[in-house]
Amino acid sequence: MDGIVTIEIPVSSEAAAALTDADRRAALGRYVSRMLCGAGARDVLAEAIAEAKAEAQAAGMTDADIDAELAAYNAERRD
Repeated sequence: MDGIVTIEIPVSSEAAAALTDADRRAALGRYVSRMLCGAGARDVLAEAIAEAKAEAQAAGMTDADIDAELAAYNAERRD
């Protein structure tokens, strides 16, 4: 990505707290840029999921751990 610029985007306080991490801000910038410059939402979402999975695996989580976390999250959202 050439010509990187910093912009301000209003977000919730929770989102702002999550964006204190420089790596997370950089990843979000890549996703926004790709989404607005031609990549489809599905492509960006697939990339985000793959990146999150790679980070979880780098932290020592297995595929089974990740599946269990997703199942627990989905169960909480249904309640």
